[in-house]
Amino acid sequence: MLGVVGLTVLVLVLILSLRVLNPPTWYYIWSEERRLGTVAQTWVSLEDISAVAIRAVVAAEDANFCAHWGIDATAVRKAISEGGARGASTISQQTVKNVFLWPDRSWFRKALEAVLTLVVEAAWPKRRIIEVYMNVAEFDEGVFGIEAAARHHFGVAAKQLTPTQAGRLAVVLPAPKSRSAISPSPRLQRLAVSVLDGAATIRADGRSACFEQ
Repeated sequence: MLGVVGLTVLVLVLILSLRVLNPPTWYYIWSEERRLGTVAQTWVSLEDISAVAIRAVVAAEDANFCAHWGIDATAVRKAISEGGARGASTISQQTVKNVFLWPDRSWFRKALEAVLTLVVEAAWPKRRIIEVYMNVAEFDEGVFGIEAAARHHFGVAAKQLTPTQAGRLAVVLPAPKSRSAISPSPRLQRLAVSVLDGAATIRADGRSACFEQ
């Protein structure tokens, strides 16, 4: 019993500390570094990321990011009704998975992810959640975070990303090892345009308010 209490306290302290401290190397990037020999990742603050890039990622991955508390019940119901053909993980869940957990589809890990997501949502502001996500998401094999991705794909800083570049980076997120932001297929180009439309929509209707200044 004491061990469980101690572990719970340790996890809570870690989550609270990462509200202000940037996460150290996490399991997945560590495993990829061992496999590839090297990875690219440079941490930047939210202010040093193009605003359209942030909105594009949110529009592509979790348009209701500002409206939910970590679990998007509407997306979950839709995923179930479609037989699991589409994902239902929120940006908050993906952040928790990337920073605290390991890549696995077991029910235990998913349950742990759900619990930790609710704790992170309670402990971190939305701006911090999206800031961490933008810095830990994988945009290509061995390329983590928007700054490394912007420099790797387009030779610019994350702050300098154009709308077209931002849209292309956003649409590779579901499959970064098989999709190309530099040479996107016609289908991905159309999807990137749609994502930019979505980014404009969430700005206009206020769904980006929780992370915009």
